[in-house]
Amino acid sequence: MKDPDLPLDGSCRCGSVRFRVTAPPLATMACHCTGCQKMSASAFSASAAFPADGFELLAGDPVIGGLKGETRHYFCQDCMTWLYTRPEGVDFMVNIRATMLDDTSWFAPFMETYLSEKLDWAETGAPHGFEQFPTMDDIERLTPAFNTAMGRSG
Repeated sequence: MKDPDLPLDGSCRCGSVRFRVTAPPLATMACHCTGCQKMSASAFSASAAFPADGFELLAGDPVIGGLKGETRHYFCQDCMTWLYTRPEGVDFMVNIRATMLDDTSWFAPFMETYLSEKLDWAETGAPHGFEQFPTMDDIERLTPAFNTAMGRSG
């Protein structure tokens, strides 16, 4: 794993929505919850959390989809690609679907969430896992290890 070269651009499948990230990721993960399985039509969703102040929409107007609750899932209104999530009560970050980024060569999940709902055959190679979502204490405990894994000093 290594930090991506910034800025990092991304888009939906049809290209109507484009965005840019100008700050390195806070975490990378794979979520095995049944909600992510259904919204991604896959065994898990792969995502990278970025600082909200380092995220910018360049084109398009995403719409809210999914359950439409306090946690907001944003989709392209044309191709309906699931682009990113703004989790409830976590205003400092945007959780981008990693495969929406133009360059994914740097991406690997550092943690897995919702192992309690994981399909038996789904493997990601993530070195850390949680039965549900990690707590803020878990995140704080793993942050130095994530920074080291990304090749960051200090």
